[in-house]
Parts: sequence; C-alpha cells; structure tokens
Amino acid sequence: MRIGIDASRAVRLERTGTELYSYHLIRALLRVPQEHHVILYAPRDLPADILPETRAGQSKISQIGLSDTDAKRWTVRIIPFPRLWTHVRLNWELRCHPPDLLFIPAHVMPLACPVPTVVTVHDLGYRYYPEAHRAFDRWYLDWSTRRHVRLAAYIVADSEATRHDLAYHYGADLARVRVIYPGYDETLRRVEDAQIIADTKARYHIAGDYLLYLGTLQPRKNLSRLIEAFARAGLSWRPSGQQDLQLVLAGQKGWDYDALVRLVNRMGLQNRVLFPGYVAPEDKAALLSGAKALVFPSLYEGFGMPVLEAMVCGVPVVTSRVSSLPEVAGDAAVLVDPLDVDSIAAGLSQVLCQPDLCRMLVERGYRQAQRFSWQNAARQLWEVFDSARR
Repeated sequence: MRIGIDASRAVRLERTGTELYSYHLIRALLRVPQEHHVILYAPRDLPADILPETRAGQSKISQIGLSDTDAKRWTVRIIPFPRLWTHVRLNWELRCHPPDLLFIPAHVMPLACPVPTVVTVHDLGYRYYPEAHRAFDRWYLDWSTRRHVRLAAYIVADSEATRHDLAYHYGADLARVRVIYPGYDETLRRVEDAQIIADTKARYHIAGDYLLYLGTLQPRKNLSRLIEAFARAGLSWRPSGQQDLQLVLAGQKGWDYDALVRLVNRMGLQNRVLFPGYVAPEDKAALLSGAKALVFPSLYEGFGMPVLEAMVCGVPVVTSRVSSLPEVAGDAAVLVDPLDVDSIAAGLSQVLCQPDLCRMLVERGYRQAQRFSWQNAARQLWEVFDSARR
C-alpha cells in the first residue's frame, strides 16, 4: 500500500502544538517496521532528522541516493507553491500521482480529495469558546471539520473528549473516530544541573523563582484569568531573603496578545509577569525543571501537551478540570475551574505552599507520563491505515 502523508506542518522551524504533533508522529511512523511505502509531501525540505537513518548512517531528504531497501519504504516529494498549498498544489499532486491512502496529521483535507483519507482533528475549541477565535478562523475550522466528518475514512482524535465532541456537535460515527494519544519528545528529561538551569533562565531574563506557562499566547489559553489569579496568590509568596515570584508566559504571540500586555501594565505587574517569547526546544527541559510549577488553566484543549511535558520533567502541574486535560493529567495535577479566578489562585497557593503535595504530584506525574509515547501512537495509527483500506 502507498500511503501519502501531508508533512507541511513538520517543516516549520518554530514548532508548537500541531507542528510538534506532525513532526514527532511522522518520525515515529517511519520507524515502525511495516511493508508499506510512505510518500511525504512538503512545500520545502524536511528536517534532516525526520527520516530514519539509512544503512550509510544518514537520513536522505530526496529520492536520489536511497538504498534499495530505503527506497521501497519512503519517498519525499518537495512540491513548492506560494499560497493555498493544500487545496491547489497538494490536490494536483494527488490527482496526478494518487496514493492508496492519504493521512492529514494537522491541517485540512484538500478540496475534492481524490483518495481515501485519514485525518486528525485536534480539538473543537472554536465551538465552545467562539469569542476566543477570529471570525474567519471559526468559519474555516467549522467548514473543514464538517468535511472531515462527512468524507474521511477515519478520524483520529487526540482524546476521548474530542471524540465525543465530534459526535455531539457534528454527528460523527464513533466507529470511525479513533482515539490515539500523542506522545512526548523522548529527549525531554528533567535537568538536574543547577548551572544549566541558571544559564537558561538568564537567556530568558528570569530572576528567582517562577511559575511557568508554555504555549501560544491567545485568548483560549485563559491567560488573563491566570494573571489575575497570580496577582491574588503569587504576589504575597516569597521565600525569606529571595526575590519576588515571577509568572513567565512563554510562547509565540497569538491573536489578541496586546490585550495581555495592557492587562499587565494596568495591574502594575510589568516586573512580575514576563513574556520571553518562543522557547527553543533545547531550552524547554531546563525552563520546566527550574519552575515551581507549570500553570495551564486553558479553557479548552484537545490534548494539552505542556501538561505531559511538565510531568516528564518532574514539575508539579496546575491545570483545568475541563475537556481533555483530566485525561492527560490523571491524578497527577491540581485541577481548577478555569472560569473561576479564585479557583485558579487556590491552585497556585497549593503548589506554592504545600511541598508534600508537590512531591506527591511529581511522583504521580512520572507514572502518568508513561501512558503516552509516540511509538504507541504510530503503531495504533498503522492499524487505522490498515482498517481504512479494507
């Protein structure tokens, strides 16, 4: 069987949620022993480490120079196009050279897709909190999800919460919606070296103790309430002789980012709430390991990767008791009501003032994290591919 994969999200240099999902899942898929041939479609060169090493010890990014064994397993099709890459260029490629099956890990099916398709739907946050999305984004997400439910051979959901959301809002046939939990980057480990943590903090202009949020800075992440909760619970917490506690909101600027800056300025928290920007992958473990806790009170998540990453790094977690987040956190986090500032503030106070609780959460977090791996996700996805072609 020839399986095409849209790898367009995996080529982005600054990867967050869907880009990380695409990158890690494609890497894992290509490392599962199987007899099928994979065709990766991308608008530009793929990262050098996404393909398995060939017998010569190097990953090959073109069709030229592959060993016979490797050439039977994968092909990379670099097909540049300036705009509407999925609906125009990828669509044309599929019509001229159709695979037996197409997998869309983090985007949308091409218009009039000519082959059976498996597509991942990550979340339906736009249905629950439309005010946290721009009007065009809401329309496009709704339109594309309706097409997925109607036309895809199978839909992959990141969580049971998203699977049931698809049935409730779109009438999806649950027999055609498979839950496959994402994994985490296996190079991610707790950093014990205090100097590495100190150097990383210095690069991001962090001084002293801090609470950390990781993710895109956008309304759905509920950061305005987090800032208000920090003002209630975090400002009064300070170990004797140490600097003030800081709230570090780390991630790419998203829609309505300026409103957060205005809120911080209005509350006089310019020196206590930091916006260091995108966190490089090589810095993530150290930044997590140095934090008092990860705080992730999102209004809605299809999965919530930062929660899993924090557990892997041995960091206590405060997160929401809504959507998929209890599935990811299990019993290894303080769960709060994301709509209640007092509830979020109480959660912050727990991780700041109860060291025994934090130790228990860290131990449980290590166990909970073992439920998730990209290898398991890839094996389950190959089973879905086989089912889609029967």
